[in-house]
Amino acid sequence: MDWDWAFVAEILPTLIEGVKITILATILGYALAVVLGLGLALLRRTRRRWLARIVNFVIEFIRGTPLLVQLYFLFYIMPDLGLTLPPLTAGVIGLGLHYATYTAEVYRAGIDNTPRGQWEAAKACNLTAGQSWRHVILPQAIPPMLPALANYFIAMFKETPLLSAITVLELMNQARSVANFNYRYLEPMTLVGAFFLVISLIAVIGLRYLERRFRPLR
Repeated sequence: MDWDWAFVAEILPTLIEGVKITILATILGYALAVVLGLGLALLRRTRRRWLARIVNFVIEFIRGTPLLVQLYFLFYIMPDLGLTLPPLTAGVIGLGLHYATYTAEVYRAGIDNTPRGQWEAAKACNLTAGQSWRHVILPQAIPPMLPALANYFIAMFKETPLLSAITVLELMNQARSVANFNYRYLEPMTLVGAFFLVISLIAVIGLRYLERRFRPLR
């Protein structure tokens, strides 16, 4: 099968719409993941052991099950329980919940690496627990975490094709629809690979910048 540039020009607008949905799902899912991940990390440190155990169980359960299964549950099973979610909303929630369990581990490691003297200094200054977290601990713990958190952004972006399983019109779903309708797979699938490669490379460049910007001083 020969490469058809006219066909490429014809399908390109449709694929670009898919790229927009892919990027939107990634950004929204990642925003949910970093916020929820921080909440999970803090809850794991609570003095209420029963709550910490529940949070640990939820994290391990989500990490131990495939993202695709979680997406199916949110989109196909939840309506039977009385909650119907639009495809994109279900996809964003699924991505966010899944990756929140991983970002929570990044937060945990960063917080644990904060020097103990900082906790003692905050206590000596009569700061409340909330003030200590906001003004002393998190400002020091988060910057070194940024490269690791950025890695999960790239990983999430590469997993967005799974959203096609719940009818989200992201890039892969659009390409597959075009290919099946026209019985041509070379151009759509090649363009999908090119789009993912270019966007991933741009993200990697940003990641390298973060690594240099927040590299610990020796």
